[in-house]
Formats: sequence, C-alpha cells, structure tokens
Amino acid sequence: MNQRFFSLDVFRGATVALMILVNNPGSWAHIYSPLEHATWHGCTPTDLVFPFFLFAVGNAMAFVMPKLEAAGETFFWKKIIKRTALIFGIGILLNWFPFFFYENDMLVLKTWSHSSINNKGEIFGIRIFGVLQRIAICYFFASVIVHYFKVRGAFVFSAFLLLGYWFLCLAASPTNSFSLAGWFGTNIDVNILGNKHVYHGEGIAFDPEGLMSTFAAIVQVIFGYLIGNYIIQKGKTHEMLNGLFVTACILIVTGLAWSMVFPLNKKIWTSSYTIYTTGLAILVLSILIYLIEFKNIKGTWSNFFDVFGKNALFIFVLSGALPRLLGLIRIANGITIDGKQKFLTPFAWFYEHICKPILPAEPRLGSFIYALFFITMMWFFAWLLNKKKIYIKV
Repeated sequence: MNQRFFSLDVFRGATVALMILVNNPGSWAHIYSPLEHATWHGCTPTDLVFPFFLFAVGNAMAFVMPKLEAAGETFFWKKIIKRTALIFGIGILLNWFPFFFYENDMLVLKTWSHSSINNKGEIFGIRIFGVLQRIAICYFFASVIVHYFKVRGAFVFSAFLLLGYWFLCLAASPTNSFSLAGWFGTNIDVNILGNKHVYHGEGIAFDPEGLMSTFAAIVQVIFGYLIGNYIIQKGKTHEMLNGLFVTACILIVTGLAWSMVFPLNKKIWTSSYTIYTTGLAILVLSILIYLIEFKNIKGTWSNFFDVFGKNALFIFVLSGALPRLLGLIRIANGITIDGKQKFLTPFAWFYEHICKPILPAEPRLGSFIYALFFITMMWFFAWLLNKKKIYIKV
C-alpha cells in the first residue's frame, strides 16, 4: 500500500524552513534562547532541526528505495553515488563561495588553503565538512545498509553503530570522554583533514560535522527510513498512528535515560541524542499525520511549509549562498574609532537600519524580525519555483 502522505511533505518543508530561520539571525550576538544551540551538553529546540532533517531524508528514502532496487544493482549504485557526490560537492562549494573575500580592504581570491585570517594571525582554508556534507555521507551509508541488510538487519546494524560509538568515546578517553577537549573525534578530524580545513567556531579546531560523530547521525537516517517503511506498510490507519505514538514515547524515554551516562549533545552527535531526537521527530510527525491525514486540518499553514519541501536542498543552498554573494557588496556606514571607513553588507545594513531600530532596548527582537524577513524571502523564491512547477532535484 503506497499512499500519498501530505504530512510527510509538510514535515520536511517545516524542517527546512526552521533550518534557514535559525541559521540567519540579524545578529549572532542577539538571539532568543530557544533559537540558540546548546553550548555543549543539552538539547534546545534549535538542536532538533538538523536531526529532524536527517530523519526526513530517511522518510523519503522509504518511498524511493523500492524503485532503485527494482532497477538493479548497477542503477542503485550509480544513483546513490551520483547523489552523494553532488550533495557533498555542493556543500564544499558553498563553504568556498563566493570564492573571494576582503582582506585589508582588498578583494582576494579564496584559495583551498587560504580563505581567512583570524585575529591571532592564523591562516585557515576551506572547511571540508558541513551540513550538506553530513547529509550526503549519512544518505550514502544509510542507503547501502538498508539495501543490503533490509529492515530487520538495518535495525540491528543501527544498534551496533550507536553502542559502538558509545564504546569508542569511553575507550578513547575514559575520564574525559564527552568534553570539548577530551572527545576523541577531534584528533582524527585534524589528522585526516588538516587543521586548516576543520571548523574553528568553538575557539579551537573542532568540527561538529566531523567524521566520528557521523556514526550516530547515519542511524538518524536509517530510523527515518524504518518509520517511513512502517507508514507505507500500515497505510493511513489508526494502528499505524498508535504505533508511531508509542514508538515516539519509548524512544524519548530511552534517550533521556541513556543521557544520564551518555549526555545529549548535538556537537558530537551522541547516541542518546540520536534516540531522543528521533523520538521527538516521530512524535511531531504523528501529530502532523493526525491533523492532516485523519482530521484534514490543512490550509495556508501547511501549504507554507509544503512549498519549502518541494525544493528543499536548493532553497537551503540558496539561503547560504545569497548572503555570501551579497557580502561582496559593501555599503559605507560611518567611521570606526581608529578612523577607518566602516562598511556593511546589504543584509547587515537592512538589519542595522530597519530591523534593529524597531525596539533598540531589545536587540533580540530586531534580530528575530530580520530572521523572519529572511525566511519570508526564501519562501517567496520557493513559492515562485513551485508556481512555475520547477523542481530542482539532486
């Protein structure tokens, strides 16, 4: 039974919309706490967005995988390798884009090993990993595992990955396993990728989308597939809905219980975090299925998110590329205290002169208004593509 589930499209679109919203505040210094990631351990609403998207990738796989497998081994491998390479490559190009940057008021070409210099004079190159790269890697391995191990085997393999990752964390650093300084994955990333090509946003070389933390993230996609397959098999029945709700509750409780010894942590993507966020994703999805498929409660709100889901990856890439591109445009905005000309990008100018002054005493409001403006602009592009029936698939 392969029925159409509009709720799955809304879930995917809402996840993309929220990813864009939390990634584009007016100012990173002024953000409402629910829109910030946890500093280290913990899980804020923003920390749910990426795992929800990986879960949605798995959902989509459940509908596509039978067609890939029916076309034969050669077609299957050609398809997943091509898609993985494209998504991974786009991710690297997005990190590199727009290929130039300002250095000492001069426009300089970004080279592979030189894209910026920090205040310590350290030179950094193009970051190799990122959100799209993690999506690509997780998609590839989840597809292969599901293809060869099938449903039952994929579940067992997932348990092995989650427990194995926990063991690696403990074995590599028994007394400091889950701290920024003690987590074992950073040394592996730096040694393989090079210090210049990993993320430095935590003040040291540490990549939240690095190699080792990908193990548990792969399981997020597999779980998405398993739930998608379950939905397809059961169809639009109360048995299916009840099964989703019970599964969600079990996973949430399990994740919270496991977090007592293996803390919830997005930045190292702990196994407890995978279990917990998967449970929440299933819970949200079951509510959407109940509202949309069973009660037929849909309209402007559901269509708003559905539009994002139609060109999910393209709109996400656009939301990252457009600010970078416009960052090459500089608007004079006064003089700094040392007498130099101060410049703003067009988006920064809009925030400083339009959004921020709305309530100067509460800068977080202006930052949030800017984020709403940005997501509305992205929605317009998504709506325009959908209206013209242009769907950019990768």
